[in-house]
Amino acid sequence: MREITDFDALREAMAENAGQPEGPARNARAEELLTAAEKLNIPLAVIEALGHQLKVYNYSSEKGKMFVPFARLLRLWDERPEDFDAYETHSLHWVFKWVSAGMLDQPHIPLASIEKWLGEMEHRYRLAGHSERAVRSAEHSVAAHVGDVARAERAYAAWLAADRDAMADCHACELHGQGWWRAEQGHDAEALELWRPVLEGEYACAHEPHTALASSLVPLLRLGREEEARSNHLRGVRLVRAMESMRGAYAEHVEFCALTGNEARGLELLAERPAYFTDDGHPQSKLDFMSVVALLMDRLTGLGLGDRQVPGPAGREWTARELATHARGEALALAARFDERNGTTHVGERARARMARQPLAERLPLGVRSMRPVPPSAPPAVEASKASGTGRPDLPALLHEARRLSDGLLPGAVEAWAAAAEAAEGAELDPRDRAEMADHEAMSLGPEGTGFFERAAGLYTEAGDPGEALAARARGAYVRALAGDVDGAVAAVTGPYDEILALYAADGTGIRQTASVVMSRARILTRRAHAAEGNAAARAEAEAAVREVLALVDGRTGDDVRLAARVAEAQAMLGELAGLAGDLERAAELFARGAAAFVAAGLPWFAVEYEARLASLAHHLGDMAEAERALRAALEHGGSQLEAPGRAQLHLQLAEVVGGRGEAAEAARHALDAAHWADEAGESATLGAWARQQLGGFLLRQERWAEAAEVLESALPDLTAETHGDGAVVQTQWWLGDCLSELGEHRAAAERRLQAAEIARHWPEQHDHATLAHLAGESLGQAGLPAEADGAYARAGDLWRELGNPHGLVRSLRARAWLALRAEDGLGEARRLMEDAVRECEAALEAASDEESRQQLVAELGHTHQQFGDLLARSASEDAEGASAREVFEEALAQVVRSAAVFASLGDGALHSRTGAELAAGRLEADLGRPADAVARVRAVLAAYEGHGGAEAADEDGEGEAVRARRAEAEQLLRLLAERPD
Repeated sequence: MREITDFDALREAMAENAGQPEGPARNARAEELLTAAEKLNIPLAVIEALGHQLKVYNYSSEKGKMFVPFARLLRLWDERPEDFDAYETHSLHWVFKWVSAGMLDQPHIPLASIEKWLGEMEHRYRLAGHSERAVRSAEHSVAAHVGDVARAERAYAAWLAADRDAMADCHACELHGQGWWRAEQGHDAEALELWRPVLEGEYACAHEPHTALASSLVPLLRLGREEEARSNHLRGVRLVRAMESMRGAYAEHVEFCALTGNEARGLELLAERPAYFTDDGHPQSKLDFMSVVALLMDRLTGLGLGDRQVPGPAGREWTARELATHARGEALALAARFDERNGTTHVGERARARMARQPLAERLPLGVRSMRPVPPSAPPAVEASKASGTGRPDLPALLHEARRLSDGLLPGAVEAWAAAAEAAEGAELDPRDRAEMADHEAMSLGPEGTGFFERAAGLYTEAGDPGEALAARARGAYVRALAGDVDGAVAAVTGPYDEILALYAADGTGIRQTASVVMSRARILTRRAHAAEGNAAARAEAEAAVREVLALVDGRTGDDVRLAARVAEAQAMLGELAGLAGDLERAAELFARGAAAFVAAGLPWFAVEYEARLASLAHHLGDMAEAERALRAALEHGGSQLEAPGRAQLHLQLAEVVGGRGEAAEAARHALDAAHWADEAGESATLGAWARQQLGGFLLRQERWAEAAEVLESALPDLTAETHGDGAVVQTQWWLGDCLSELGEHRAAAERRLQAAEIARHWPEQHDHATLAHLAGESLGQAGLPAEADGAYARAGDLWRELGNPHGLVRSLRARAWLALRAEDGLGEARRLMEDAVRECEAALEAASDEESRQQLVAELGHTHQQFGDLLARSASEDAEGASAREVFEEALAQVVRSAAVFASLGDGALHSRTGAELAAGRLEADLGRPADAVARVRAVLAAYEGHGGAEAADEDGEGEAVRARRAEAEQLLRLLAERPD
């Protein structure tokens, strides 16, 4: 750390410190700089160092320290105002607002002192000739804090009525404060309208839209505008995450998580900022933070997770229940200090109300990975069926409900039979009841249920139902096929099949039991056809078995949904077999027929599987409209019965289809739903990562950069080359780099792009590697790392050359030339690189094999000459004067004139490029003292646009706007030339 020996070095050091992250280290450096300033014996140096110290304190967790430097500044002003320059005079009056607000946030400062300072501020503003707008705003803050609504309303009206002047807060901060008050008064829609220009980026400052985004969350939820709330959370938390001074806004994001079923994300946010639990420099924001910590912990405890380990103050481990007690105690103690100071109960009432808030959404998916904490599973619910007054399960009612569900093929039948079996322990049952219980227990066990099916068959025989006994044995055979023993299943089903046909022929059983056995055999033979893919005989045998089901049942279903389901399933099985035979169109038709039959039978949830298969076939056949229809139908038919993994898959497929036709907003909604259901299914790291990756891409396509970055960063740790393929990893890094670049996070963007390039370096095709290296060069240059940027561009240039891509090579050379110009005495290297770019372009043009390539290379050459001229002109304007500068300007002019000539050879297609070069030449002619030549060039540009760009020319592609902009540029240059002295 170099010694401060003069005022310039002090100012440079203060500017450097101002750019450091908020926090104690920056504050400590400001204190060191004040000591250094005092040694310079320059009054203004001390004044500026005090102002710097006050500012860094204000933007930190140590806000309480700012009163000492402010008091000293005020004393210096009162003693020698002439020592203050115009900027420091303005700053002194400006920070009055910080001090008054800062005092309000410190409960040890008496209210009378705050009112005294408010009066002092009003007096000094009046003496300085400032409007009372800032004073009334400060008065409003005092009144609102203590709960004096009448005074707050009067001050609010006076604030808005007073003129805006140099002392008024920036537009963004004022609108935030005004919206906050309207929301406090229950006017959420009005608050959001006040915040709209800030949220949309029309107004911004160091702390906006950060605070407006945070403040908007609960009002948006209360109004049911959940999509906006989600967006504002993802945007806002990214802005405040690294800013130590924004504990209050950070707390609002934690609160949002507690109120939307995102408790796990709330815990993640707490874990990111451990110091927020203990920092005491700003009691008001600590009160806000501890209040929402209590809210979140109460929410977890209410979910049965009170014993879960949670992040909390350092030094010990915390459970949710323990932290809830601690946080509530801290919050109420702080509130009591404020209320004692204020002589009201307002702060305590607000804190209690905040801690008691109830969720505003059961679960609002965010797109980022955050599993919902779920308490241990409860035992099967049988309470609803307990006999009134006895406390014992009502077994007959349970049996009746189970039979109703299973007879109607309704969801929940297996669970209902399980509940009945649990209630029946120790009870006397007839064999039929025990048979059905065993049958459904076997169904719940899947491939492990074979033995239970045999037990059920024995009980059905005991109950006098041989047909149902054969059906149970056939179901057991099918389970063997599911377990992989297809040949054993074929052998096992043969006996029941022969027996049921004989029994049915003798009127010994009904059509339902017979159809069950025949369908089990058809299923088994269809699985054998799958296993023996390409075996036409196996397919033919399976098809004959399926058609036997249709011959037996079709037209005889009546009101029996079980028989109707057999018809529907048989149609779909014929579709499977058609697909195996390669007849995809026929397969699609049959899947559609089967799905429609399930829906017609009142069993839409059974149609889901076949609509999904139909969607896959339609996608393969290129019928995207049918694929989309089928996917939407599958989601609709599944309804609440659709399990989380299937729902996630369908939404993800629909996102792909909808996104493919350009509907990025709707595609993003489906990808969001896919991510949510993948998390619910416990597949966050696999299917969920895919969904988040896609969601990030769709958000990026909508230019929702901050949201996309949050989602992609959440997806990246779960994406692996082994599970998802290295292409997905590269694409995610690439997209994330694009987002970070748009957000101005250029160093981070470069890191992502370089990481992606390193993976792509090993691919056989190197175009992606070259593009990523080139993009990394852009980011490194924008991050102020010219040497690293030059290396990335050089790497890209070598790759472009190997790929035979002259456009990429020329652009990398041009970029390196501009980087070289930044270096001391860099003009020579910059000129050499631009000359190389021209040479490469001309060589490629000579070798061009078709007219389209030639035209594109001519345009590239024109841009290269123009950039060469711009670079030379820039070097001259920043460097020497006299003859040497004139020579460079002449050289620049020659390049720009050459550029215009190249563009002219392309005709009207390059009109704007040519006129841009002509205007650049005109400016250079003027700089060289040849105004007549400059005017002639400008008039030539205006003549080129005669008949273009009238009011009627506002066409869809923006051509009319481009014409008007170029004409305006030319007319402005003409006016400047006319105003120049001869």
